Amino acid sequence: MSLKPGSKAPAFSGVDQNGNTISLKDFKGKQVALYFYPKDDTPGCTAQACNLRDNYDALLKAGIQVIGVSTDSVKSHKKFEQKYELPFPLIADEDKQIVEAYGVWGEKKFMGRTYMGTTRTTFLIDGAGKISQIISKPDTKNHTAEILEILNAG
Repeated sequence: MSLKPGSKAPAFSGVDQNGNTISLKDFKGKQVALYFYPKDDTPGCTAQACNLRDNYDALLKAGIQVIGVSTDSVKSHKKFEQKYELPFPLIADEDKQIVEAYGVWGEKKFMGRTYMGTTRTTFLIDGAGKISQIISKPDTKNHTAEILEILNAG
């Protein structure tokens, strides 16, 4: 991954589960937790999304906007959002432009099988559009605590 803390966050624009276009520039002056996850409604991704949902008020209070990104479709994101009452946008990156720009699309191995997929990663982006921190392999069940800990340490 060529991006590191201090790098300018790659600009992006994509459609969320409600058909809204979400762009990084919309969040100028705000802190963003841009989290990439492999697939809607799978155990780890659900645990992560629900942890962020359950602590969403604390994240907002800390000044953090949450945006999820996966290569699933808008329709898949809508079902995921409704099933778990997720309060944040989930961008459908079906053409893989955002995952590739952030360097999180690549070869993965699972149960002896090799395939291409999204590596679970969260980028904390400051109000100036710079990456302040990268959380590789976030703890899906305690992701909010990881984010807040980093912000409080900074």
